[in-house]
Amino acid sequence: MQSTEFLPQPAPSTAPETAQATQNRKADHLRACLQDDVQFRQVSSGLDRYRFEHCCLPELDRSTIDPSTQFLGKPLRAPLLISSMTGGTDQAEQINMRLAAAAQRWGLAMGVGSQRVAVERPEVRRTFAVRSVAPDIPLFANLGAVQLNYRYGLAECQSLVDWLAADALILHLNPLQEAVQTKGDRNFAGLLDRIADLCAQLPVPVIAKEVGNGISRAMAEKLLAAGVQAIDVAGAGGTSWAKVESVRALDPKQRRLGETFGDWGIPTAECITAIRQVAPTIPLIASGGLRNGLDAAKAIALGANLAGFAMPFLHAANESDSALDFLCDVLIAELETAMFCTGNRTIEDLQTRGRLQLQ
Repeated sequence: MQSTEFLPQPAPSTAPETAQATQNRKADHLRACLQDDVQFRQVSSGLDRYRFEHCCLPELDRSTIDPSTQFLGKPLRAPLLISSMTGGTDQAEQINMRLAAAAQRWGLAMGVGSQRVAVERPEVRRTFAVRSVAPDIPLFANLGAVQLNYRYGLAECQSLVDWLAADALILHLNPLQEAVQTKGDRNFAGLLDRIADLCAQLPVPVIAKEVGNGISRAMAEKLLAAGVQAIDVAGAGGTSWAKVESVRALDPKQRRLGETFGDWGIPTAECITAIRQVAPTIPLIASGGLRNGLDAAKAIALGANLAGFAMPFLHAANESDSALDFLCDVLIAELETAMFCTGNRTIEDLQTRGRLQLQ
């Protein structure tokens, strides 16, 4: 892989977005996800195509079911991730604090939304600063990978990790979202080399994540060769960021693009199975259209290590702490019920003999 340490930074394809515009965009995204229909409709996560073989005599005491696990060396009560969502506004701060406190209470992992806005406007760092309420959880920083082509480098990435006290850095990959977004950052040329350079220098693991359109087997192989240490497939079937950008588009062409590509992507289940064929041991997160603990159980039985949820947690956090506690409780109960009714006491058992069948 070619070193990028001394490569010139490519010129932006559009005028740089102002810090205020970035913050306004974050508010628009939050509003669209809470108020508008921005879900995939024609494409599902693919998990609905699978069912477990029921075990009528599991030979287990339900009370001994143990969904605990580890991810990147840190313990979790259950293999659940509160996926990256938001930050940069007062409403986002309240949501992030509620999410982090729930993750701490229930022993779950959490990723924050893109921190680019906090680099450009340091005064909004507080909207991401959740470590004080979640001292023990696996916590992931987040930046759009394309920003490595827009004057971001090791120093900026290290600062994101440091002030969040994060255990890893998510680099999210979102070419479709940027293509639909008015004045999106669309220069993805040479980006793999820059990712490789960052992976070689950053002292915490780098997680490559899509934002809802999926990561193919071929791309996973390239990302792993570049030094990425975990993958979040973030497949099609959940929130469509093409639809989100279509809702907030400033001109008819961009709105039309978002509508046309609103159901574009690789279903989550297909991403999991394809990547596991070439990377049987890489830490793998399944997100994109998961809605309950049964979906989480299916994703884990297909080969994922963690199951990521965004929209269910967003709506619960926007409501109340008690709504979040109910969601965490029921997700774990659903996962444990699937384990019990398939005769699998541990997450490792579920991964190795989950008895999934195509419907």
